[in-house]
Amino acid sequence: MPICMVANPKGGVGKSTLSTNIAGYFAWSGKKVALGDIDPQQSSKLWLSLRPPAAAAITSWEYDDDNPKESLGKFNHAVLDTPAGLDEKSLKKALKVVDKVIIPIQPSVFDIFATQHFINTLLEMKQSKSLDIGIVGMRVDERTISAAKLAEFLQTLPFEHIVNLRNTQYYVHLAAHGMSLFDMTPSKVAKDLEQWEVLGEWLKK
Repeated sequence: MPICMVANPKGGVGKSTLSTNIAGYFAWSGKKVALGDIDPQQSSKLWLSLRPPAAAAITSWEYDDDNPKESLGKFNHAVLDTPAGLDEKSLKKALKVVDKVIIPIQPSVFDIFATQHFINTLLEMKQSKSLDIGIVGMRVDERTISAAKLAEFLQTLPFEHIVNLRNTQYYVHLAAHGMSLFDMTPSKVAKDLEQWEVLGEWLKK
């Protein structure tokens, strides 16, 4: 059962946006998926409460920091949204239960600096060779200098750069209604779904 954690200690990088859309991707794929939220802001949990009854089902994972697997129940896919400033104790516990870690990062010097420190921490803590760690660029305009700087930084890292997601208001508008890209008419979000094909392949492997 793939259990995916979305984490980065830097606030505002798009952790909840990425977490909810990954959950939406799994649900759209016909998986029985649970979405956990250990961020005090509870953005993903709010998103779940706004989700339309007709949308593909996503269940809340009432994550127990002491017994994360037991709290998961009978789901074949799960996503865990984490807070800014995730402490090392909680990170260690989460790493014991997750199969994949996705690090969202925006093209800014502040995000790059914070992410570098987090990656060093992950490298120190990583105990299982089967743990997949990947990086997703968030709100990236490939035409900008900042995007080029981000690309340079990502080339220096030991983890896979999966894909960049473009800067679009679709994510914002859909979040307000508890929806993901995968709840939309595909033709309306075709450019975004092309990017998610790459991320989807990484999630499935």
